[in-house]
Amino acid sequence: MDVSFFSFFQQVTSNPVLLITVLLTMGVIFVNGWTDAPNAIATCIATRCMRVRPAIMMSAVFNFLGVLVMTGINSSVASTISNMVDFGGETDKALVALCAALFSIVVYSVAASVFGIPTSESHSLIAGLTGAAIAIQNGLSGVNGAEWVKVLYGLVLSLALGFFSGWIICKVIAALCASMDRRRTSSFFKGAQIFGAAFMSFMHGAQDGQKFIGVLFLGIAFCNGQSSVEGMGIPIWLMLLCSAVMGIGTSVGGEKIIKSVGMDMVKLEKFQGFSADLAGAFCLLLSSVFGIPVSTTHTKTSAIMGVGAVKRLSAINFGVVKDMMLTWVFTFPGCGLISFVIAKLFMALF
Repeated sequence: MDVSFFSFFQQVTSNPVLLITVLLTMGVIFVNGWTDAPNAIATCIATRCMRVRPAIMMSAVFNFLGVLVMTGINSSVASTISNMVDFGGETDKALVALCAALFSIVVYSVAASVFGIPTSESHSLIAGLTGAAIAIQNGLSGVNGAEWVKVLYGLVLSLALGFFSGWIICKVIAALCASMDRRRTSSFFKGAQIFGAAFMSFMHGAQDGQKFIGVLFLGIAFCNGQSSVEGMGIPIWLMLLCSAVMGIGTSVGGEKIIKSVGMDMVKLEKFQGFSADLAGAFCLLLSSVFGIPVSTTHTKTSAIMGVGAVKRLSAINFGVVKDMMLTWVFTFPGCGLISFVIAKLFMALF
């Protein structure tokens, strides 16, 4: 299969379905960078280590680098997403179903925002792909259980490991700095938290960027008559394209999200913000290495809750926990069902 940029450009200009698939994928990546990436810098801004605009630009740069570098080193998350479902051997229908899956994410996200239901682009993507695969295969044979079970591992990692990592790291740092001068440690942790926010942004790009690279690569394979991308290397131009779009999306902002995650959930000091960033980035690194797709938002918020629990459990805003649970309850069946219906509709029309 020819995966050069020139070949891709020719296919996009001659195949309307692939063009729509690319535009939808780019749109979802842009929105992910806009709405998800600000979580990475929320604590850094909340503790006044950086101002909003410089922090957002820093996050944009490190999101770009995260997608580019981590996909080049270890693309296991992209492989998990690509191999999670089987759209069958009819690649024309498979491309239409993939387009339907991406369209369902947009429909579900808009509907969820109207009704105030919390969403996760990562979970929406997984649910959308699964619903479309079930539609085209007329059953669960289109779902790869061995890969899909990694999503369940991701739910545990994003909540349990994020929480306990935040709690342990914060406990250790508090114990090490207990006898130190508070003004000196505050100065140190201001710089450390900027590093932590950059690391967290890098890992956000590495984790979330790979998910959509996997989807777009699958669409290109379908257009070339290939039913899967197993064993194929991801071209560098595709990494650059997706990382650039995510970086641009991040640069747009997300100040409301920063306030919600960094300020409304738990009131943090600088060392606590650094603990949350380090814990969240560690969990994302671990899940990326093992090819486990997780929600970066849930990982970061769980780490913040773990840090808050060091003070006392009552310091945590449990409304955030409720939102995460609602995301899991509604997103998988909701977005999956919408994707199933739209895939059936698209295949009937096209």
